[in-house]
Amino acid sequence: MKKLLLLFLLVSSTIVCQTNTAIYVFDIEQHNETYQLTNQKKISNSQGYNSQPFFYDDEQITFASTHYNFTDIVLYNLQNDSKRFISNTENGGEYSPQRIPNSNTISAVRLDADGLQRFYEYDFTSGKDKEIIADLKVAYPNWFDKNTLLAVSIVNDSLELFISDIKKKTSVSMTKNVGRSVHRIPNSDLMSFISKENKSSWVLKSINPKTQEIKTITGLGKSEDITWLPNGTLLISNENSIYKFNPKKDKNPSLFFRFMDENINNISRMAVNDDGSKIAIVAEVSPEYLAKEQLAGYNNRDIEAFLKPFAKGVKVYRFPNTLRYEGLENMRKNYTSFFENTPDLHCKILKRIVFKDKVIDHELVTANGNTFKAVAVYEIKNGKIVSVTFM
Repeated sequence: MKKLLLLFLLVSSTIVCQTNTAIYVFDIEQHNETYQLTNQKKISNSQGYNSQPFFYDDEQITFASTHYNFTDIVLYNLQNDSKRFISNTENGGEYSPQRIPNSNTISAVRLDADGLQRFYEYDFTSGKDKEIIADLKVAYPNWFDKNTLLAVSIVNDSLELFISDIKKKTSVSMTKNVGRSVHRIPNSDLMSFISKENKSSWVLKSINPKTQEIKTITGLGKSEDITWLPNGTLLISNENSIYKFNPKKDKNPSLFFRFMDENINNISRMAVNDDGSKIAIVAEVSPEYLAKEQLAGYNNRDIEAFLKPFAKGVKVYRFPNTLRYEGLENMRKNYTSFFENTPDLHCKILKRIVFKDKVIDHELVTANGNTFKAVAVYEIKNGKIVSVTFM
């Protein structure tokens, strides 16, 4: 347990909601104690937020995806690569879509444009919705059975774990300061959740929804996202890798799989189907994608397209570390007039290097009849460009 804690203690602090993410599905192949992930398939093709995959069955996956500036429920069929939106909510969006046990109905967190956050169920065919829980601000749910929900809910700007009885319409608080990952532990009557009572080191715990007994499973350091294989092996994401740890027989974690595809970065949400033959993961888009996105906006002199990949608190430096300005609105002021007054503006990339969370561009820039070379270094975190350094 101690080594598991040490391995993940250095993982970045609380992972915030990612804005440019993609969902990939792989087949899981096991050879003795070694696993391979094969037949990579990207199932999200829209820009923006794509997250929270859940296997509706072995061949269909639901997830939340950006749709006309909101987030709606997608059902993706792995056999024929078709998809359809189950919800199309005006002035609102859905998150954390999951199949309600022993039914065809899908549940989801609904966040309206006015800030109201509620928990709904959606008819699989028609998309017709109905509120399930009225008295909780549910954020991250998972079902124990058709009538019992473990609901990580927002209470006074923090997350608290509740057990909700849908029939009786009651909700009981179990513990405070929890994380977003709640899962059914295979071959048991237990659910797992992450306790953040110790701010410097989080702990994975189990809870029996029937007896309400809570036990410690293992330390996680600062790892936020986990899932389970059917054989009781815990999977833990860490940057571009997934580690495995079986609490019943393993002393230390070991590598489950490391992704070499540069488009798969900072893995967050994961889901495994019932027979353990497939895994879905959420990953940040490649840093290069964001560099290309801002370059296209720059060359088109489109200020909104140019600003889209940047974080609100973006910092712009002159090499090596002189801060020129900070913030998206200051960037807007600087570039709006520049775009308007430079009709011949164009940037050509002479060479691009992508290394981990940084993109280094050697550029040939044309502006107001002049041509010159420049170097720009972009740093990416949580799916946004957080800093630019010009040389």
